[in-house]
Amino acid sequence: MNSAPDGKTRDRLLDSAGLSLDRLPMLHVIFDRMATIWVDGFRHLAASPAYCSLSAIESGRINEILELYESNAIAGVFQAVQWDNQVLVGFDRDFIFTMMEVLLGADGTEPPVDDERAFSTIELKIASMMFEQIGKAMRTAFALATDTQFKLERCETRMDFAVIGRRNSQSVVAKFLVQSLNRGGEIFVLIPQSALTPMRQNLSRVIASEPTVRDPRWSKQIESEVQRAEVSLKAVLEKRYLTLEEIASLEVGQTIHLQASPKTLVTLESEDEPLFKCFLGKSEGAYSLRIEEIIDNKKDIIQDILKQ
Repeated sequence: MNSAPDGKTRDRLLDSAGLSLDRLPMLHVIFDRMATIWVDGFRHLAASPAYCSLSAIESGRINEILELYESNAIAGVFQAVQWDNQVLVGFDRDFIFTMMEVLLGADGTEPPVDDERAFSTIELKIASMMFEQIGKAMRTAFALATDTQFKLERCETRMDFAVIGRRNSQSVVAKFLVQSLNRGGEIFVLIPQSALTPMRQNLSRVIASEPTVRDPRWSKQIESEVQRAEVSLKAVLEKRYLTLEEIASLEVGQTIHLQASPKTLVTLESEDEPLFKCFLGKSEGAYSLRIEEIIDNKKDIIQDILKQ
């Protein structure tokens, strides 16, 4: 008599067989989202932008994957609290050196560092800070499938010390290409298959792009606040450029002659941004402006280029 295997037996069978990445489309969505979230957070840390893209998701044994990065990476071991498991995040040497330059204000004019030396204390601290940023990005990204907190436990420079389970266990590794200052590096995220198996149903579903749901109350509130916003306007009859010597020689009562005439159009500006061309006039004893045309800044720029 044959009987269906229970849940634990089924999970063990799946672990031994290995998860099929083709059946886990949500992993691509999650890791893509993680890259975007990390880049958005990085903008607040450095003046130079960084670009991060998912380059590959592969499966393999932990020891075989880590051997590729031996003596060439810093690994951060995270405790995935709700998963009751560990996750490893690694930065290769090129990534560390690139982040050092970006975060310390380099402009990319110096040649990239090509050194096989041991990582310095400052580089280890930079890596630790980057691990914290990646941990936050992972938590937000994985919230699409399950909620868990990633706590950084330690950093390792030797891959044989970066133990997150049996070294011959099956795992999934996501690799990211990072570029900044015309150079780059790699981030990799190593997750044991045993951590992903319980959520394989959530990872096998496909989430369509979320439709934008418009909240009419919020839209009305935004519209109301925008309409009530105060804007300062400035009417410019003519701009004349003087040398510093001419300005220094100005005297009280001196007249500055302009080329403008009563028919000259006045430029109406806000925050030094030209908005309208207007006619200057008077109404009830006060100066007034009558809008004649809207200034199209993009069109004006193109026309200026064509005139050159």
